[in-house]
Amino acid sequence: MGGFFGAISKKECINDIFYGTDYNSHLGTKRAGIVTFDPERGFNRSIHSIERDYFRSKFEDELDRFVGCQGLGVISDTDPQPIIVNSHLGRYAVVTVAKINNIREIAAELLAERMHFSELSANNINQTELVALLINMGKDFVDGINLVYRKIKGSCSMLILTENGIIAARDYLGRTPIVLGTKDGAVAASSESCAFPNLGYERLRDVGPGEIVRLTPDGVEVLQAAASRCQICSFLWVYYGFPASDYEGINAEYVREAAGVCMGRDDASESDCVCGIPDSGVGFALGYAEGRGIPYRRAVLKYTPTWPRSFTPGNQSRRALVAKMKLIPNHAILNGRRMVFCDDSIVRGTQLRDNVSTFFEGGAKEVHARISCPPLVYGCPFIGFTSSKSDLELITRRIIQDFEGDDKANIERYATTGTPEYERMVDEIARRLGLTSLKFSTIEDLVASIGLPKDSVCTHCFDGSSYDPSEAYADDHK
Repeated sequence: MGGFFGAISKKECINDIFYGTDYNSHLGTKRAGIVTFDPERGFNRSIHSIERDYFRSKFEDELDRFVGCQGLGVISDTDPQPIIVNSHLGRYAVVTVAKINNIREIAAELLAERMHFSELSANNINQTELVALLINMGKDFVDGINLVYRKIKGSCSMLILTENGIIAARDYLGRTPIVLGTKDGAVAASSESCAFPNLGYERLRDVGPGEIVRLTPDGVEVLQAAASRCQICSFLWVYYGFPASDYEGINAEYVREAAGVCMGRDDASESDCVCGIPDSGVGFALGYAEGRGIPYRRAVLKYTPTWPRSFTPGNQSRRALVAKMKLIPNHAILNGRRMVFCDDSIVRGTQLRDNVSTFFEGGAKEVHARISCPPLVYGCPFIGFTSSKSDLELITRRIIQDFEGDDKANIERYATTGTPEYERMVDEIARRLGLTSLKFSTIEDLVASIGLPKDSVCTHCFDGSSYDPSEAYADDHK
């Protein structure tokens, strides 16, 4: 995934940029960067790895060298950023939250036009540099950003730091958010609205899908109006969004609790208490406790002093160890009880299987799992919210393959709540994970909890329905 924060003010604002970016730290674990601009000193940039340390510890000691009244910060789960560019559009820096599926094809086109790539990471093309090269092909920033919208298959939101303001451009279908905030003499843009309150900003509004705006200390100028369609990622509310953040004006924790209430009211299983698996299962569990009428108990706790992050390593053996180390079971609560555990999702199933074993070892009489979203049946081509490299890493697809001999056979039936195929798949997931019972939220309940129309929310990973932003752009500009 990834997240960014940008601020422009009538006075020095490095503290806002530093702490605002830090409030996006839960969105990525690989690289982080800061860039500021001062008319006398120009652009000043720093990039660090955050794979073994946290954002603040990497940048805090060098903050005094960042000067200027405007700047950007980024938490990246992909490439080193920001990129600083000198082109016919002027000098600028750019950060992105993007997943570009056709990066090789676009790179080949650019190389054929005698362009070159200078930023390589682990021998891979830096996708933020590719975005910058596309922007440079435009007659102005708006024209260049629209070329990004036309070319990229996947998604791309960006902030551009220019010599006379910050440009914010949201993915053409709005899958990733950009939220604007204001305070006296300053304007900010962030992936997470939770970055605003403690810095004194009031949430102004969301940047619309495909909308392009320029931020100055005096306000927000619309350079391109929002597109007609929205497909914001539903997983913002399920998993990776911070509980205190709002997207399209809808709070993440509110949605999680509402979905939990729906699940609890419809669940007929007998149980003694419910516990959320930290962190993103907690809100759903609180709602479930209310809807079901049973107490919430902290039967498992996250060791937050050294395991505060929700994202985990890409290496499978290390991921399994991290999953075990960061959660500590409370035997006094577990012992002899019929427990309901609420979690945000099941991807591979490895973590939950290990947790279930630990819960039984801790004395639980029964272990029921309630999941706040539908089964993940399709890999996401738009946002990198898991480290999965293949759809066959999904436990659902492995089960379909085992049942059908082909992981795509009858996939629509397996993705449809209530079909015999769906019920068989869910029963098999429960068996493989050692659960007493298993139940997933329905798409209908999830969408109703979010409160947006179904066609305004991307549910591709659950039912395969989606628009591609480049195709949507083409349709809108016929």
